[in-house]
Amino acid sequence: MPIVISKEIPAYSALQSENIFVMNSERAFTQDIRPLEIAILNLMPTKIETETQLLRLLSNSPLQVNITLVYTESYKSKNTAAAHLERFYKKFDDIKDRHFDGMIITGAPVEVMPFEEVAYWKELTKIFDFADSHVTSTIYICWGAQAALYYHYGIEKHLLPRKLFGIFAHRKDPDLHDPLLKGIDDVFYVPHSRHTTVYAEDVAKEPRLQILSVSDEAGLSIAKSRDNKKIFLTGHMEYDRDTLKTEFERDVAKGLPIDPPAHYFTDNTCTKVRVTWTSAANLFYTNWLNYYVYQVTPFKLK
Repeated sequence: MPIVISKEIPAYSALQSENIFVMNSERAFTQDIRPLEIAILNLMPTKIETETQLLRLLSNSPLQVNITLVYTESYKSKNTAAAHLERFYKKFDDIKDRHFDGMIITGAPVEVMPFEEVAYWKELTKIFDFADSHVTSTIYICWGAQAALYYHYGIEKHLLPRKLFGIFAHRKDPDLHDPLLKGIDDVFYVPHSRHTTVYAEDVAKEPRLQILSVSDEAGLSIAKSRDNKKIFLTGHMEYDRDTLKTEFERDVAKGLPIDPPAHYFTDNTCTKVRVTWTSAANLFYTNWLNYYVYQVTPFKLK
């Protein structure tokens, strides 16, 4: 089944060119079924790239998914045209009385700042509370995961001695049998790009949380609340083939101190990339939509 988005949004033509089944809103409204309602709070500066990456993953399931893109009103993006936000996104005030089957809250490039000093922190905490009361299950990504763990459970983030940058192996407990990781290999790979981390031992001490996977190099990988309403990803499963390459080249061009992303390039010229993470990413998001959203969400949203 398709993902349902406006045919005017840039992701529509990008996904169609990849033979991904997308359906425009006009056609979807003629079908007598209820799509899943998924909201995406996009905090990334590269909003168009991020929305396309996430929509690609959400489209890879037999479920029809209706997307609502959301941005923070208390901070205006400097990297995305205002016209794009006004046309395809909604403010939180526009959706605060709605209910959603699922929600995704992305990362943001504000890791080294104290949470309370982030310009949109107060608005974000309202959205966290909204997700708790109005959404069946929410995925928090990278800084979004760190922020939610801090807000809901008081778990602190910690500055790393150097940027965690690259593709890292993660392992799951083969005896756990959590539906979220169904079909994913015991060892799988996830991209990371961050300056801060959350210690796995701090998460393990919180009885309301459960760790699903860890990495020897990257630390905590995936955790969730035991009621399955909150999923925390410390990395970026959604990244494209060239996302880390583009980030590396950008920092080099700026003269910033940056090492090539680990376990990513296949040659010394830093031009050829080996993709090792997309199969696990597709399975993860399909499992989330199926087992943590579709199977448990009410047929009639409030």
